[in-house]
Amino acid sequence: MNALWSFLLDLAAGAWTVLAQMAPYLLFGFLAAGLLSVWLSPRWVARHLRGKARWAPVKAALFGVPLPLCSCGVIPVTAALRRHGAGRGATAAFLMSTPQTGVDSMIATWGLLGPLLAVFRPVAAFLSGSLCGLLVDRFCPEPAAASEPGATDGVEDPESRPKWRRALRHGFVTLPGDIHRAVLIGVAISAVLGAWFPPGFLGDHIGRGFGSMLVMLLLGIPLYVCSTGSIPIALGLMQAGVTPGAALVFLITGPATNAAALATLVRLLGVRASAIYLATLIGTALASALLLDHWLIPAMPHAMAHADMAEVGLFGHISAVVLLVVLVAPFLRGRRIAAKIPAEAETVELTVRGMSCARCAAAVERALRGVPGVADATVHLRSGRARATGRRLSRDALRRAVATVGYSAE
Repeated sequence: MNALWSFLLDLAAGAWTVLAQMAPYLLFGFLAAGLLSVWLSPRWVARHLRGKARWAPVKAALFGVPLPLCSCGVIPVTAALRRHGAGRGATAAFLMSTPQTGVDSMIATWGLLGPLLAVFRPVAAFLSGSLCGLLVDRFCPEPAAASEPGATDGVEDPESRPKWRRALRHGFVTLPGDIHRAVLIGVAISAVLGAWFPPGFLGDHIGRGFGSMLVMLLLGIPLYVCSTGSIPIALGLMQAGVTPGAALVFLITGPATNAAALATLVRLLGVRASAIYLATLIGTALASALLLDHWLIPAMPHAMAHADMAEVGLFGHISAVVLLVVLVAPFLRGRRIAAKIPAEAETVELTVRGMSCARCAAAVERALRGVPGVADATVHLRSGRARATGRRLSRDALRRAVATVGYSAE
């Protein structure tokens, strides 16, 4: 019993330490992501990637790197890029580079893993996305039928609220609602790795060379994890003896691949482009890991950081409390869908299919509120239920509004 109690205490202490080290950077990252969502919106990106320009994949990768979209949130935006006229290469480049990192993930990486990985990770995302897009354009020529310009599914509609309110809402409501589970699970896994395995244990058992990179590859490709949630997991792996290069393989492949993203890629671009996507991702991940372990770290050994290298100060503890509130709030908001409705108002409930993240739910909610007669609309992601309230509501108009943002409703 004493051993179990000691383990649980170590687990809780480890989780809190990781959260406190991560919190100041992640909160600042949420703010930066909110500002970026106003300045560099997916609609703006889609407008600049229309056509079949030779270097469109490079532009798509460059636009995708800072956008705070996880591997499920990027799917409707990628579909929108394609329907707005983006070529196959630009679509593949955006789908690969965007979920690997984001402005919030970059800042959190700096705080937990050090400046070297914080800089190298987005560079690797940009290069892998650009290479993938260029190869897709080279070996998968565009079909004669052009994409439909002007479709809007998955791209945020313009809002009338002030920009500062939109930025704060996106940074501290929409984005945490998208990744809160992944971040909390990542912190828990990091704590388990730290409490369960002594330092160096995994390195001694799976090796510290190319073999360990292959193990991380097999772990990261099928695993669903967002770019920010993967950071504490990578930290725990490194503390257990995995090399930074092997951890980087997990940081690249974990966010960039999952069944939904691959299914979207096959549907939009075809099987051959999907094979190029996977081959490019695997090749660039392994090459980046070898470069990091055998050249960059020996040249800049002090550019790496670990959470156990610094004591957590008062600011870190306060930030951890604030971050915990931000991450727990989406669970509580999900319970408040049944709002009070005036007796004279009409209510229509819909079952919406295809939503996978908070961004999806927000897009559906905005679309429903734009239907004539709708006074308010609420969407519950977990149950897939949407409710519109107002007067003289048209069921067909509500279904069409949901369809315009890329989902189906009944």
